[in-house]
Amino acid sequence: QTKMFFFFKLSVCVLSFMICFSEAVISCLNEDGRPVDWFIIYKLPIYKMEVEGSGLEYMYLDSTVTNWQMSKHTINSSRGALGRTLTQLYYKYKSNSSVYMIYNDAPPELKYLSHYGHTKGVILFDQSRGFWLTHSVPHFPPFPERGYGYPSSGKYYGQTLNCITYNYTQFPLISQQLAFIYPHVYNCSIPLAFRPHIAVMAQICDAKTPFIKTPKNSEKLVSVRGQTFFSFAKSPYYVDDIYTAWVAQTLGTDLLVESWMHQGHQLPSNCSLPHHVMNIIRVCLPGSQMFSSYEDHSKWCVSYAFKDQWTCLGDLNRDIGQTGRGGGLICSKNPIIYKAFRQAMAGYKHC
Repeated sequence: QTKMFFFFKLSVCVLSFMICFSEAVISCLNEDGRPVDWFIIYKLPIYKMEVEGSGLEYMYLDSTVTNWQMSKHTINSSRGALGRTLTQLYYKYKSNSSVYMIYNDAPPELKYLSHYGHTKGVILFDQSRGFWLTHSVPHFPPFPERGYGYPSSGKYYGQTLNCITYNYTQFPLISQQLAFIYPHVYNCSIPLAFRPHIAVMAQICDAKTPFIKTPKNSEKLVSVRGQTFFSFAKSPYYVDDIYTAWVAQTLGTDLLVESWMHQGHQLPSNCSLPHHVMNIIRVCLPGSQMFSSYEDHSKWCVSYAFKDQWTCLGDLNRDIGQTGRGGGLICSKNPIIYKAFRQAMAGYKHC
């Protein structure tokens, strides 16, 4: 009888967990698995000023902390913020009550196709809310049926991942932005009930190319807790450096830019327009986590002037070859985000 009672209690607990998980709102989740408005992860490179690490450690930032925190988890753990957030996708990907899309110009298990946008991300939402995760990690994340994991190829260099939680009303706007960045979608599901509201996402999921009237577009997005973000999305038809020609001039601020500078076609710091763009050459995060930009695959920028407070994270490098690629940036004027990234800039190249 005691044994039967134990199994009854165990069954109730498992059932309760499954019901709670299935009914939980879709959201970016923090290190403890609680919903947050947004979070940013800075995955550290293996080599930090010639000191070797594992390539799996990361710094964590969200709206409830005032500066970067070294995570007690590694990036390949399903118990960290990234693993917890994406586990929602791996649990719900067969559901008819939610939409998901996974895209990466360098997808796992498939060939690299350079005509797609240089852009990486994950979108998951239902008729209430969801998240848009943008990042810089090639071959990530795995196909849903594989479960959460982190590629060994993503260990060597620094990477950034930016998750923002939005109400359902914002996803039609996000859908429109996808038409410009031209993502390489390698897995998606858009049930019929959602398709009229997110027609562009549906077209892309069906391997069709949506029509765009202009070569670029910006949209104001508002997170679930009211934080304003601006999405800048350029198509391959806008052949120019997104930072210099568009974002710096639109935001009205000089920018310090961190991006991948390995291809040999790097764009130099540029002061030819009213608002200047200068390349960061060194990054330093709390705890003396210093590394050269050569060791960093992330793409972000901050206002040079502290008073301007702009921070953007995104897809594109300051590279000649990427002026003709689709891609975008998510920008905010959030003092916590700005302080964290502005203080991380440890050196830049003047014009």
